[in-house]
Amino acid sequence: MTGTFEELVGSDEPVLIDFTAEWCKPCRKIDSMLNQLVEELDDDVLVMKIDVDKNAALRKKYKIEAVPTLILFQKSKQLWRHTGLISVPEVLRAFRSVL
Repeated sequence: MTGTFEELVGSDEPVLIDFTAEWCKPCRKIDSMLNQLVEELDDDVLVMKIDVDKNAALRKKYKIEAVPTLILFQKSKQLWRHTGLISVPEVLRAFRSVL
């Protein structure tokens, strides 16, 4: 998908952003959960990673104070947010409650 971050999160399609950092051990653990999530959702949600160290403006705008932080956007609105490790079933329950 091409376009700016604002166009991406402003789309009709739900977008899950994983705010992460290379040095973050829990962030690496969440990668396998995200892969599972992508398989489970089968293109219903676009998943993207944003490195907070390389995107300070986004980190500041969305008040990312710890990583990993997951934010689900649709039509420029934050529908759900979670900081820290989380399981696939917990994410799916949260998604079903907001989508």
